[in-house]
Amino acid sequence: MHAAELDRLEEYLAGTLEPAALDKIEAHLKSCEACRREVESMQELSQCLAALRPEEPLAPVPGFYARVMERVGRQTAALTFSNLFTWQFAFGRRVAFSALVTFAVLGSYLVMHENASPSGLSPEAVMAQQESPAFESGPAPDNMLVTLTAYEQH
Repeated sequence: MHAAELDRLEEYLAGTLEPAALDKIEAHLKSCEACRREVESMQELSQCLAALRPEEPLAPVPGFYARVMERVGRQTAALTFSNLFTWQFAFGRRVAFSALVTFAVLGSYLVMHENASPSGLSPEAVMAQQESPAFESGPAPDNMLVTLTAYEQH
């Protein structure tokens, strides 16, 4: 259907158009076969949907709304995944507890897998100091011998 007539089609089908607009759309429908078929199919669909409408309006049983409201009032909120992230006091307790558990697990892992490191310098560290000594009071080979001697006495 053409854009100008399409804007007013709902009012045309409902029968609420002003006489001037109604004459304009009817004149277009007389001259345009495609638009006429479109309107006829819409009218058929409207009649089919109208047949589905009940003859008597449905009304709830007396007291229905009161029973629903009473039942809703008795229900408590179920714990869901999204409830874990609500900003309530319970959420803060859950975060603190999970942080403590994580800290305890990681700490126990680190303590159990801790390697005993020797106190003092290792021979590799002494050899590295030979290239660039930390103090300039004596030649590097003499400093290395003093450090290795001190290392073996411990």
